[in-house]
Amino acid sequence: MKTKKKRPIWAQDLYRFNIITDLELSPNGEHVVFSVQEVDRDSEKKYTNLWIAPVNSGKPYQFTFGKQVDSKPHWSPDGQTIAFLSNRQDEKQAQIYLLPFSGGEARPLTTLKGEFKGISWSPNGKTILCEFRKKDREATDRESDEKKKELGIVSRRINRVFFKLDAYGYLPQERWHLWTINVATGKAIQLTNSEVFDDLQPSWSPDGKEIVFVSNHSDSPDLNPDADDLFVLNINTKQVHKLETPLGPKGLPTFSPDGKLIAYFGHEGKGEGWKNTLVWIVPADSSKPARELSSAYDLHAAGWTINDIGTAQVIAPVWSTDGQKVIFQAIQHGDTSLWSIDLNGKNLTPIIKKTGVIGSYNFDKDFQKIGYFFATIKDPGQIWLLDLENNQDKALTHLNHKWMRLIDFGNVEETWFKGSDDNGLQGWIIKPPDFNPKKKYPSILEIHGGPMVQYGNFFMHEFYFLAAHGFVVYFTNPRGGRGYGEDHTKAIHDGKWGTVDYADLMLWTDFMEKMPYIDKSRMGVTGGSYGGYMTAWIIGHTQRFKAAVAQRVVSNLLSMWGSSDFNWSFQKIFGNKAPYEDIKQLWQCSPMKHLKGAKTPTLVIHSQNDLRCPIEQGEQLYIGLKNLGVETEFLVFPDSPHGVSRAGRTDRRIARLNGIVDWFERYLK
Repeated sequence: MKTKKKRPIWAQDLYRFNIITDLELSPNGEHVVFSVQEVDRDSEKKYTNLWIAPVNSGKPYQFTFGKQVDSKPHWSPDGQTIAFLSNRQDEKQAQIYLLPFSGGEARPLTTLKGEFKGISWSPNGKTILCEFRKKDREATDRESDEKKKELGIVSRRINRVFFKLDAYGYLPQERWHLWTINVATGKAIQLTNSEVFDDLQPSWSPDGKEIVFVSNHSDSPDLNPDADDLFVLNINTKQVHKLETPLGPKGLPTFSPDGKLIAYFGHEGKGEGWKNTLVWIVPADSSKPARELSSAYDLHAAGWTINDIGTAQVIAPVWSTDGQKVIFQAIQHGDTSLWSIDLNGKNLTPIIKKTGVIGSYNFDKDFQKIGYFFATIKDPGQIWLLDLENNQDKALTHLNHKWMRLIDFGNVEETWFKGSDDNGLQGWIIKPPDFNPKKKYPSILEIHGGPMVQYGNFFMHEFYFLAAHGFVVYFTNPRGGRGYGEDHTKAIHDGKWGTVDYADLMLWTDFMEKMPYIDKSRMGVTGGSYGGYMTAWIIGHTQRFKAAVAQRVVSNLLSMWGSSDFNWSFQKIFGNKAPYEDIKQLWQCSPMKHLKGAKTPTLVIHSQNDLRCPIEQGEQLYIGLKNLGVETEFLVFPDSPHGVSRAGRTDRRIARLNGIVDWFERYLK
């Protein structure tokens, strides 16, 4: 039988990806429930349904059906029922649904008006705890009056500092609070209530009598965002007490099996986001202060590795059944692995450590099996099952494999090189399909956003798409990013963007320029967000690149102050002074200050509804280049957020990719 010739990947293949968004292993360890997202090409809408993957035998099968979003599935403690969120009755309003695993129709448990975030079952299975934000009364009144609904919003009265969010818009007046829902009756009870504080990331105690959660009760939370605290709420008395923890951001607290300790993620200090996120424990009765466990290992306890197909979720710390170890994700050298550590901060041990990225995971009730999400640089992600008794590790799903095995992605090579201070740096090179080592190729340097994230062993459709058009694509993690220790991340803090990170990127380019297959007269550069910042910085400082694509850029830190959804807080990494206190630092670090020397043909790409890096940032760069006589164009995406390359409407993602390729082919070929 003749083997079908492989083809290069296309932009339109974005319509074909099935993406895993949530997963949970059943208490008995026999099934994994997970959500799969698909794109409807006609409507450009994204839908998710629930699927089941048997652990022992059988193929995965679809469990819910319809053009809706079914998400965040969770097994009841007895494994008989799945609770999940769905908008099947109202596209704009999700509710909690219960679905018997044995079969039958899903029934709505709630009729609340507002937004759900997380949901979790109580240990006895009688109650569901959720994070819920009520809809503003003005919005509810407007929707109940047809004339007001037709006219829309007349005005907005804003009194908080963080009043908008990228990909969301203007935030409501209501705050996130904790609610419980009776599983038998659907009765909803609001546990916390404040007009100022958000109550987030709740977790049950083992006996179901208490809930631990995160909240910022400072005088002005928006002006003091690092002042998170942990609170424990007694379900019966409704009494709340604060735990003794050091100042600093905190998240995802969980009780130990005996209920005496709480593990959480965080770091100590204010305005020091460069620090590693550490694993901490604190007594639940606040009898002793919190202490950290993981600082000796210089690991960042998080899961975010940059990619553009799906995502990898960060999971709360998990306790071993004997309460003597804490299990957590950590990123290092392009991978996200699963580790355990003793309560004395000793014996850091890998539980799952392999080349790739681990996302959502959980154990069965006997702590013998782990169901988890795992992705690689060639696979956007599957459900895996690790049996700890016999150390057998296997994939339960093979989503996208049928069509992806017909794709020639080209070869990926990992390498290490020396940075500007003799620091070790990791890089990856993707060569075009049908690569010929005797030829000279045009190349593209890709720069990640953040900057406090990492590139790594996670699938990037964009990179393969560019390689499929005959470009060598190369990327690295310069200083300022994660995965290489605190010193690596801290190196560009306090107003040092465009210094050692720029030097590292130029040495990476030097390294690539020496490759016999690289044509140094045809090198391009691109990046988005912080990567867009660095692209704009580069064209103002060197002419070695013959073309650039600057995406969702930061170009002027002065005008960005207060206009981004992060508004004033950007100043924390640039000397922590507002423009009216020190205009020099923000301007010195702005690419616009250094643009006068730019000559590189540059395509500027921006989204009209980008609230993270407002579109005026792209407009300034575009007009500045026009004014200088530099060849430039402005590609604008309407009704799109900052993350259009990852989560934007698919037809716009395709137009973006085609725009990038067209520009580079024009100037590099």
